[in-house]
Amino acid sequence: MEIELFKGFQWWISAIEIPVIVFLTSLILKTRNENIITQEKLKNITNTNYIQLKDALNSYKLEVAKNYASINYLKDVEKRLVGHLLRIEEKLENTMKKGKQI
Repeated sequence: MEIELFKGFQWWISAIEIPVIVFLTSLILKTRNENIITQEKLKNITNTNYIQLKDALNSYKLEVAKNYASINYLKDVEKRLVGHLLRIEEKLENTMKKGKQI
């Protein structure tokens, strides 16, 4: 009885379990290799996009530096505007004073 059970157990292992384990192992290895390849592709795409974005940002910074006003220029414009506004305010006050005198 034990020999027949042992033979049945051996048959089960050799006929069913070993092929299933081999299939699952090969499936795991295939999936792992596909994941490694996909990871490398994504890494290359990410690096390419990073380089393009970095170049675009550097170009934009250069354009801003060339075409937009500097802080010193803005301060100069502010001083001139404030000066003009103060002169306008003074003229308005003088006009109001003259109007009250009449």
